[in-house]
Amino acid sequence: PEGASARLNLTQAFNSLGTTLGPVVGGLFILSETLKTPEEMQAMAPAALDAYRAAEAASVQGPYLVLALALALLAGLIHLSRLPRLAGVEDSADRGTFAQALAHRPLLLGVVGIFLYVGAEVSIGSFLVNFLGDPRIAGLGEKAAAGYVSYYWGGAMVGRFVGAAVLARGGAGRILAGAAVVAAVLCAAGALLTGTVAMWAVIAIGLVNSIMFPTIFALAVAGMGPLTGKASSLLVMAIVGGAVLPVAMGALIDSVGMQPAFVLPLACYLFIAWYGAVGSRSGAAA
Repeated sequence: PEGASARLNLTQAFNSLGTTLGPVVGGLFILSETLKTPEEMQAMAPAALDAYRAAEAASVQGPYLVLALALALLAGLIHLSRLPRLAGVEDSADRGTFAQALAHRPLLLGVVGIFLYVGAEVSIGSFLVNFLGDPRIAGLGEKAAAGYVSYYWGGAMVGRFVGAAVLARGGAGRILAGAAVVAAVLCAAGALLTGTVAMWAVIAIGLVNSIMFPTIFALAVAGMGPLTGKASSLLVMAIVGGAVLPVAMGALIDSVGMQPAFVLPLACYLFIAWYGAVGSRSGAAA
């Protein structure tokens, strides 16, 4: 158990390899260098506008068909794999109830932490192209900005490889709190500053994001015993924050602007910092 955070960080580093390469592939095959502004589209004749929209829609069809085939292949490989039976793990999944698991305060707070972390990470990644396209930040076109999105996710990959080594020495709660505080400061820089400083501050959030998910997960299930299966299920379901918070951040961008909307992920990281420093150590599973 004492090495769980390090092992999860190492495993997730390979997940980040995919999210690093994904924006590059998307930029090459989906985003066009000839994207038109709303004003240019309004000036187009109806037939030309319809043709332009049809071409833009067709540009995503090939990549998404490839993704569908890749997922089908992955499903087949998993179906054929002979996964080892881990003594006690399968049995423990059927013990206790979700309510009993949530009675452990560190787990309950960890579920909130995973919800907020994934929500913040996905929100920043989802709007990073728009952020970098802002004339006050970098004024980049969508295809050029997509390349910088890879740096954001690539930072998470590098950080997880490094984090696996650092966390093997212990102190997971303190390391999580420190990383979250740095992420909050970088969010503040993105919200308040302009130009290259703001651009690289937000991109650098990916680096400190790196150790958060696996570390929160390991802290939340520590000491859960036979309820570990139920606790793990709750934590995995909490990634729905990645679907909810980007919508909230989008609404904020529409109402107050791109940079002020970074107050949302900033608040998420402050909660995670508190969880690492205090919340993960309270209650029966501390």
